Amino acid sequence: MTLDISLIIPAKDEEQSIPELTQWISRVMQTHGLSYEVIYIDDGSVDETWCQIKKASEANPSIRGLKFNRNFGKSAALQMGFKAAQGDVVITMDADLQDSPEVIPQFVDKYFEGNDVVYAERVRRKEPWLLRLCYFVFYRMMARLSDIQLPLDSGDFGLMSRRVVDYIRRMPEHHRYLRGIRSWVGFRQTGIAVERAERHSGKSKYSLIRLIELAFDGVFSFSTVPIRAATLLVAFVMCISTLYVAYSVYTKIFLQKSPQGFTALIAAITFLSGIVLFFLGIIGEYVGRIYEETKGRPQYIVARMAGRFKNDWCREADGSFKDQQIEEKVMR
Repeated sequence: MTLDISLIIPAKDEEQSIPELTQWISRVMQTHGLSYEVIYIDDGSVDETWCQIKKASEANPSIRGLKFNRNFGKSAALQMGFKAAQGDVVITMDADLQDSPEVIPQFVDKYFEGNDVVYAERVRRKEPWLLRLCYFVFYRMMARLSDIQLPLDSGDFGLMSRRVVDYIRRMPEHHRYLRGIRSWVGFRQTGIAVERAERHSGKSKYSLIRLIELAFDGVFSFSTVPIRAATLLVAFVMCISTLYVAYSVYTKIFLQKSPQGFTALIAAITFLSGIVLFFLGIIGEYVGRIYEETKGRPQYIVARMAGRFKNDWCREADGSFKDQQIEEKVMR
């Protein structure tokens, strides 16, 4: 059975990885006789990443490229790739060679077994132990907090059927946590254990702050537990306060003395004030995301194209190539 595969690969400052990744993908696809297209999305790189993508598209008609006019983030790049992809299935992967193309035939086999989503379960990661610990804790925390069932230790590397991608394309939200959205769509899903390799070159684009932002996207997009925790904590504090009031009344009436403790009073006020400010920050995260969604700004702006795209995604009123003259100028 013939299967057309679209590979969506966001890239930011990956000039050293693009040539080897392109050759690696081509070698794997030819070996297994798979029909494919590769869509690189240059997410505002400042090095020669776009030049490498253009060279690859000129040498291989299966390679295409899109360049954002600035950095919009990986989630925006993936959404752009979903719009441009034409394959029966879509595979998302990173450009740093940590996601091995050798796994793609295994994804395809699982797809033919009836799975709409096949994701990589990362095992034996090569990152520093502290980072591995953070990932371990985060995935299990997300699984507990989320309103849906999320697979453990799964990244963006995976295969999705056309119907899953079509549903994801319809989602207009800006703060996108693909691993959660992919699970939310449903259908039959399975994982494959994949050893996580080291970076081929350069430094990771995910700083500690970016990793925290990704964690926030996951928690606040798929869980209302932080808001509920405020209610539960307030109820707990009210119970403690009621018990303390009852104790104070008892000591005053029956023991003829009043409870002492100025230090305890200051500690209680400081503690409760901290709780209030903490949950105001959590509420602010939810409100801020609502504000971002209501502005209705486009998620990305495409400045350049490389290779030929067969569909008319660029004509959609989403902020990219909305003007026909701009589209023609860029394609020239």
